[in-house]
Amino acid sequence: MYPPLVSCLSLSLIALQPVAAIWPAPQSFTNGSSVLYLHQNIEVTYNGAFVCWFSPSESPHHVCLEEGLNTEHFVYQQIPYTYGYVPYQLTSKEVVQAGVSRALAGIFNSQFVPWKLHKPNTQWEPDLSKGQNWLKTLQITQTSEDQPSTFKPLAGEVDESYNLTVSTEGDVKLAAVSSIGVLRGLETFTQLFYQHSAGTFWYTPYAPVSIQDAPKFQHRGVMLDTARHFFPVSDILRTIDAMAWNKMNRLHVHVTDSQSWPLVLPSMPEVSEKGAYHPSQTYSPADIDNIQKYGVARGVEVYFEIDMPGHIGVVSLSHPELIVAYNLQPYYWWCAQPPCGAFKLNNTAVDAFLEKLFDDLLPRLAPYTAYFHTGGDELNKNDSMLDEGIRSNSSEVLQPLLQKFIDLQHARVREAGLTPIVWEEIPLEWNVTMAPDTVVQSWLGGNSVKTLTGKGFKVIDSNYNFWYLDCGRGQWLNWANGAAFQLGYPFNDWCNPAKNWRLIYSHDPTANLTANEAALVLGGEVAVWSETIDAANLDTLLWPRASAAGEVLWSGRIDSQTGQNRSQMDAAPRLNEFRERMVLRGVRSSPVQMTFCTQGSPEECEYPA
Repeated sequence: MYPPLVSCLSLSLIALQPVAAIWPAPQSFTNGSSVLYLHQNIEVTYNGAFVCWFSPSESPHHVCLEEGLNTEHFVYQQIPYTYGYVPYQLTSKEVVQAGVSRALAGIFNSQFVPWKLHKPNTQWEPDLSKGQNWLKTLQITQTSEDQPSTFKPLAGEVDESYNLTVSTEGDVKLAAVSSIGVLRGLETFTQLFYQHSAGTFWYTPYAPVSIQDAPKFQHRGVMLDTARHFFPVSDILRTIDAMAWNKMNRLHVHVTDSQSWPLVLPSMPEVSEKGAYHPSQTYSPADIDNIQKYGVARGVEVYFEIDMPGHIGVVSLSHPELIVAYNLQPYYWWCAQPPCGAFKLNNTAVDAFLEKLFDDLLPRLAPYTAYFHTGGDELNKNDSMLDEGIRSNSSEVLQPLLQKFIDLQHARVREAGLTPIVWEEIPLEWNVTMAPDTVVQSWLGGNSVKTLTGKGFKVIDSNYNFWYLDCGRGQWLNWANGAAFQLGYPFNDWCNPAKNWRLIYSHDPTANLTANEAALVLGGEVAVWSETIDAANLDTLLWPRASAAGEVLWSGRIDSQTGQNRSQMDAAPRLNEFRERMVLRGVRSSPVQMTFCTQGSPEECEYPA
């Protein structure tokens, strides 16, 4: 299977001075400077069973002999094979086999020749004429059986840890408790390798390698708004891929809002027929199923949000009897942004509508997620002044009605076997009482996370001061000449400035918390509100900024080996390299620094002290 070895000794190139650039940083990592080559026919075993990899040049009739398995279990990758093996069911072996295929495709297909990461006119590649030592085997061991919750976990229910070793003799061992841990280890494995500029040679200069790794936070996510702008399924799937490379594990889809309703409900087709921007801009039940299964196979749990009782005005287009204040002007009297609209809080028809909606939707989501987000942000009290059943904007009048509303909806969520998530205004602004396992997503910054955890709530941190990726890109509203122009000038948005990756990287979701409070922080999400973001610029605005949050959430701010906060000086070279890998794997990530910086030492692009 292996080409003849020119030399029996591993090649050590001191001149390479390799510094492994794994992203996100592992909890524990040691490496050497010996070179090993990866052959396209490396033998991969999973708990002792062969997982066969065939390069495009291999005959499809090549057979891996193993008793008890037939050839339908073997993978023959045809060009293009970037997307890897597609599991035919969500079992441990299928998930791992698909992960192996994606990992090898990520190495062999990306053509990552890292010239951009080395000084010009220097010797940074191994000399092929001196012979090759080949990696012989990749032995994957899963030490425990997966549970049903492994593929739809609550935060903390799946063990994502892994150990990865590469010996100088060419043996690779990857051990993990769960199949999801195996996937995390495989993503790290891909980052050990480069393609030689001479052609079809792939090598690692880092042997021997020893990595012990596990996430700091249980919830590491991206929130994607599909209501202000619609994102085709292909863009969502690509986002899931990139999240998996970054070891992020939750995609929160803010699927509807007052602007549009792209979600098809078979029991109420009129809602999307009248509420979507266009018939082409909808998600069918098959689309939702595809998105969720795609995520499960990559260790990314996809959960959905229908924001309510505010941010729901689009329902007025199909059910005007349920909504108040839809598209009223001046909008700022009724909501944070046009076209406004909220559910009537004292109307039995609203409850009947939601009962029908949840009976339709939740049973289809529940097989692939443990969560459902019911929203609750930015409810404007003035809306209920127009509600014939209320005619008041008094908190004393509205709070009991909102409490009843939340109680009913969360009971339906729980009946479907899901755990509800809400935005922070529900408990903090409206003082709504909720079950202690309810998860609260915090976005307003300040002392919100400390206050919420002090009340005993589990928290997802999305502090807009750090992790809102739409900020700093200017107003999307138009401003007429005259007084309005002067008021709006220079047309910054509400959460200006833009959140550079360095600012994102500086944020610690548990800063200033006690140990008991910090234990309730499940993790965080970067938010992609889409007023000025669509499929054309999604990748460049999401990546690599989300990668910065991804490392904070996986590795923590403090380096376990030095005891110090990881610095930009440590992060930038690794993020530069990881950005190149993302681009070559099909994600149009923005650059971290100019090529002068990537080819130099960190000090050459450091602000002088």
